[in-house]
Amino acid sequence: LAGLAAISLVVGGIGVMNIMLVSVSERVREIGLRKALGATPALIRRQFLVEAGILGLLGGALGVALGVAGAAILTPLLDLQVTVSLPATLLALAVSLGIGLIAGTYPAARAANLPPIDALRSE
Repeated sequence: LAGLAAISLVVGGIGVMNIMLVSVSERVREIGLRKALGATPALIRRQFLVEAGILGLLGGALGVALGVAGAAILTPLLDLQVTVSLPATLLALAVSLGIGLIAGTYPAARAANLPPIDALRSE
């Protein structure tokens, strides 16, 4: 069961990274314009890290909600006693936030390092 959870986390992280890389490639002109208007690489990096963290957190919240719903449905069917604890829920949300931030590091760095002139020329 732990192996399945680890694989799910890796796949989720790769998904967040792919989404963020697509976001960077689609917003090259916006990034170039912001840099030309004075945005620092740190601000650009922070923006993309926040977006990746939100994606990870939303994915974790959806996973927790589906897990609670699944437990509520399966508990009476299988005569099991399932409890949802607040510490486990908070840990799941924290881990998903962390995975989102880790997965967003490369796309954020890529966005922060775009040269503004080249970015403004691109279509």
